[in-house]
Formats: sequence, C-alpha cells, structure tokens
Amino acid sequence: MGEEAARAAGLEPEVVYRPESAPTSAADTVAAAATLAGAVDLILFAGGDGTARDILDAVGTGVPVLGIPTGVKMHSAVFAVNPRAAGEIAASFSGLRDAEVMDLDEDAVREGRVSARLYGHLRVPDVPVRIQQRKTGSSSVSPDAVAGIAAELVDSLAPGELLVLGPGTTMRSIAAVLGVDVPVMGVNVLRLTDNRTAGLVASDVSADRLLALVSATPARIAVTPIGGQGFLLGRGNQQLSPDVLRAVGPDRVLVVATEAKVAALRGRPLLIDTGDDGVDREFQRYLRVVTGRRRTLLYPTS
Repeated sequence: MGEEAARAAGLEPEVVYRPESAPTSAADTVAAAATLAGAVDLILFAGGDGTARDILDAVGTGVPVLGIPTGVKMHSAVFAVNPRAAGEIAASFSGLRDAEVMDLDEDAVREGRVSARLYGHLRVPDVPVRIQQRKTGSSSVSPDAVAGIAAELVDSLAPGELLVLGPGTTMRSIAAVLGVDVPVMGVNVLRLTDNRTAGLVASDVSADRLLALVSATPARIAVTPIGGQGFLLGRGNQQLSPDVLRAVGPDRVLVVATEAKVAALRGRPLLIDTGDDGVDREFQRYLRVVTGRRRTLLYPTS
C-alpha cells in the first residue's frame, strides 16, 4: 500500500508484491497501523469512515492519529476539514483530545434516515478549527418548514427546468412534498411540471450522468449541510463535482436547511471542499439559506 506515493515523495520503499488475486484489505491497514504505532508520534491516514474504523481496531487510543479526508463519507470527528489543514495540523499541533469514530448506520438508511453509529474513540490533535465535527443523527423535520422550502424551490424554477437534489433526510422530505419518492442517499434529479409538482428524471446519479443532464437542460442544485459538521459540498455528495458545479453555476446552487439545523452549527461556517480551489473560491462568501416559506438567512462559508 502506498508504493507509488512513496516513490513520488523520493523514497525507496521495500515492497512485498502480492498476486492480483489477493488485493490489499482492511487487515493490511490494521497490520500497517499496528506496526507504526510503536515507532511514531502521529499516524496520518487517508480514507473515510471505514479506514478510521480500521485504525481504531489497530491502535485504539495508544497513539495520536489524524485522518486526511479522501473518502466518500466522513462522519467521524477524526478528520481534518481538508488535506491542506491536515498538513498544517501535523506541522504544529500540541494538545490532544479524544474524538468519535462514526460510520453510516445501514439500518437507519433502510428506514429512510441518514444517521451515524458510534464505534469508539481515537486520540487526535486538539485543533477544533481545522478538524471536522462528528455528524449528528437526523432529527424529525418539521412538515411546515419542509413544505415552505419546497415552495421556495418551485418558485425558483421555470417549467421544464431540472432540480438536482443532494442526499439527506431533508431532501427526501422535500421530494415527497413535490410528489416524488427518492432514496435518502445519493443525488437525484427532478423536473418541474406545470402544476407545481415534479417528476423523477434520474435517481442516484453518477457525476458523469449528472454532468450530461445539466449540460443539456437548465438546472438548479439544492443542497443541505451535513448535520453537526456543516459540510455543504465535498462530503457525501461528490457527484456534485467541480465540473457539474461549473456547468450549473454557483449562483444557481440553493442552500436549504431548517432553522434547527443552522442553530446546531453554533456559528461555525458552512464548509466547502470540492477538491477544486477555483470552485471553492466561488462559494467563499455569505450564502443565502432557505429555511422556510419566504424565510431566508445569510450564512458564511469557509
């Protein structure tokens, strides 16, 4: 694991080659981390919540660790907010704290909710501004707030335009108000009809499929931040790629959230990490957040 990255960094690693029929697995991650635990002051690992669970199995709280976010989902509180922040933390941290290792609750997803399960704790550098918070579980969504948000979305669209809905319980509830049943995970595409309802165009689309759709038809994107973390783009909705965001245009990306979800951020900014610095800069401003019918607020991003 990591041979190409090591050589690119100018190192000459000793490599044990394995046959194609036996690719590396979670057991290899656990073994590598356990070997490092007695020899280093900080383990940095790249991945998502699954990798964080492997590191937890390997080292527990015996050695400090820090996650470099490269996975699809990162509900755990052991990851830097972006790769650059991970480097800054590794170069200058002093104190440590225990942070939660979370992963998606598959039973909750099957019930139509996005929730995370606690697996344990890891020791991480105590740099709150540069390390993300854990994802909080979904709470009940006010029907009145959802209906109001749905009405605002409809008002923003012309008949025939596409409405791209990011993942999450809030988005699934909005789709239901518009007469469409969509899965709670994944990105879904709706088309507005003449009677203020919508029809499903595509469900759980890939980034390439989504780019083809929004390049052919005018569209708006509606996204909601991850509860507790505040991530708006770049976590759990990577189908909204930089190419997709450029094709739609940043001014046609609508942020929606209940007032309770915004309040739970406690003033922390919404986070943007698409992997494209130019696209990220387009969103580094105060964004309009739709919280209900004719109810909006301005909220900062970072």
